[in-house]
Amino acid sequence: MVADFITGNIMGIKTVEHGTTIRNRLCKTIILAIRNLMKKREPDPESLDLAAYIVLALENIAESVDSAATAWEKRDYWLKADRFRLEWAWTEGLSERLKPLVLSQNWVAIIPELIAIAQHLGKFEISERNRLGTPWLGSWESLNQRQ
Repeated sequence: MVADFITGNIMGIKTVEHGTTIRNRLCKTIILAIRNLMKKREPDPESLDLAAYIVLALENIAESVDSAATAWEKRDYWLKADRFRLEWAWTEGLSERLKPLVLSQNWVAIIPELIAIAQHLGKFEISERNRLGTPWLGSWESLNQRQ
């Protein structure tokens, strides 16, 4: 489910997308997931899916950044690759800090991490009537299977 959304395989139709498109979509869905989490008065099963999705999406962003930078390095664009990695370095750090908190369901510690993520994603805008759907469904199970 999460992997299908990330790779562009939606409803059986596989699309080829560039890393920038995937990163933008993931960033927007992370913002949407954070919004939905902040609306909840107390954690529920959907909260686990939302928080797990944020971790998985950050990991996927970090992977896409590394593959793009590696491709640039192969063409001797070392400076461009380094700048790009620095621009997105926060994704890996925050996903590593957030993952154990989500797995232990430490909601008090999760909130400041979500705020830090939202601050990094401030440039992205999402309308209330978006077509991003609910890609986080089943994310909690996916995160637990990775352990």
